[in-house]
Amino acid sequence: MASISARTGKLYFDFRYKGERCREYTKLEDNLPNRRRMEKILQRIEAEITLGTFVYRDYFPDSPKAEAFEALDKKVAAARLSPNQTTSDIPTFKEFTEVWLSDMSVEWRDSHKKSVMINLNAYILPAFGEKRISDITKADILNFRSNLAKDPKRKSSPLKAATINKIMTPLRMIMNEAADRYEFNSPYRGIKSLKKQKIDVEPFSLDEVRLILANVRADYRPYYAIRFFTGMRTGEIDGLQWQYVDMERRLILVRETVVDGAIEYTKTDGSQRDIQMSQPVYDAFLQQRAYTFGQKFVFGSRNDTPISHNNVTQRVWYPLLRYLGLKERRPYQTRHTAATLWLAAGESPEWIARQMGHTTTEMLFRVYSRYVPNLTRQDGSAFDRLLYENNMSDVPPRKPEMMEDEA
Repeated sequence: MASISARTGKLYFDFRYKGERCREYTKLEDNLPNRRRMEKILQRIEAEITLGTFVYRDYFPDSPKAEAFEALDKKVAAARLSPNQTTSDIPTFKEFTEVWLSDMSVEWRDSHKKSVMINLNAYILPAFGEKRISDITKADILNFRSNLAKDPKRKSSPLKAATINKIMTPLRMIMNEAADRYEFNSPYRGIKSLKKQKIDVEPFSLDEVRLILANVRADYRPYYAIRFFTGMRTGEIDGLQWQYVDMERRLILVRETVVDGAIEYTKTDGSQRDIQMSQPVYDAFLQQRAYTFGQKFVFGSRNDTPISHNNVTQRVWYPLLRYLGLKERRPYQTRHTAATLWLAAGESPEWIARQMGHTTTEMLFRVYSRYVPNLTRQDGSAFDRLLYENNMSDVPPRKPEMMEDEA
C-alpha cells in the first residue's frame, strides 16, 4: 500500500508501479504540513496509476527509474507486434502520417486540411516524426501534451485547453489508425481530452444595439443590423449571395460560408438552415439592394468578392465601439446577442436553435440562459404574482419600477 515515510528526518514516497516497489526521496522535513502536501500528490499518483495515465518522469524527472520504465514501455510496444511482423515492417510516424493524410484529405474541406497540416508541422511531426510509430508510448504522448501547455513558441499566453485538444486530435487519429493496421495496442487508449474552459459570451443589450445601429456608417448599417437580428456566423454573412436571399418568402437560405476567401460548405450539416427575416432584417436587405444588388455577394467588395472580415473589423467595428465608449468585443458577439434577444422575447427554444444552426437546444440553455432574467425579469416574480393572485400569499409581487431601482 502506498505511503509517506521518513528516513533521517526527510520524507519519501513509497508505492508500487508495474509490479515494482518505488521509493522516491525528497528534501522535505518530516512535519505535518509537508506530509499533507505529499499525501495529496500521492493520491494523484495512485489515481493515475489506476487509470493507466501515470507517467513516472512527470513526477520524478531526475529519477533513474523514469528512464527504466520508459525502456520497459518500448519493450512492451515491440512485443505488441503480431508474430508475422518485424520492426522493419513498421513505418516511422512521419511515413505513416503521409499515408494517413492521403487517405483522409479527400473527406476534408481545404480549410480543415490546412488547419491539420499546421498542427502537424508545428507540433506533432517535430516530436514524433522520426520515431517508429509502434514505439510511441502513452508516456511519450502525455509528455508531449504536457509540454504543449507550456509551449515556448507562445510568448503572449500559454495554449488553451481547447487548442491543445485540437492539436492532439490528429495525433489520436493517426495512432489509432496505425494500431489497427499494424496490429498493436494504441497507446492513446485511456487518454481523455482536457476539460475546456466554459464559453464566456458578452452579448450586447438592446439599448447598445440601438446605439450602434444609429451611429455606424450608413453603408454598413444593413450589415450589422442583419448580424444582430439573425445570429449568422461571420463566414455565413460575409459569404452570403443574393441567390440565397428569398425576399418573397422572407428567408435567408444558409447554404455556404466563406473560409480564407473561398466559398465552402457550411460548418456542419446542421448549419444548413433557413433563417426567417424579422422586419428590421427585411428592411436591411432592401437598403442593401442599393449598394450591391445585381452582384453575386450581398456584402461584396468592389470586385464582387466576399468582404474581408478583418478589414471591416479593424476599420469599422472597433473604431465605432471606441467612439461610443462601449467595451471592445469581437463581432461574433452579434450572434450571441441575437440568441439572448430571442430568448428574452419568449421565442421557442427549438425555433431559436434552428435559427442558430444548432441541432439541439442544449447549447442554448448552457450558454445563453443566464442572461435571460436580466432581460425579461423572469426572476421568480411571476411565481410570486401567481401565489398572490390566488390568495396563497399576503405579500404583493414587486413592481417592475422597484426592480429597476434595485438593479
